Amino acid sequence: MERDNMMHGARTALNQNSEIRAWCENFLKSKERETKSEMSDEEFEKHWRNHRPEIKHAGEAETVQAYKNRDDK
Repeated sequence: MERDNMMHGARTALNQNSEIRAWCENFLKSKERETKSEMSDEEFEKHWRNHRPEIKHAGEAETVQAYKNRDDK
């Protein structure tokens, strides 16, 4: 239940603040790029376009927490 509340709060923050949404998407993209280092840039961009929604959905709570804890406040 607590995870559901965290995801709802994260989704609300992402929907209401474009700065947070852009930061979080870049964070997730960089993180995903690290796990897909064997792909060329072109292959990765295609992968990102096709899988971005599910990656963003799965990482919402984590990315909003990372945004809150970032060093460049």
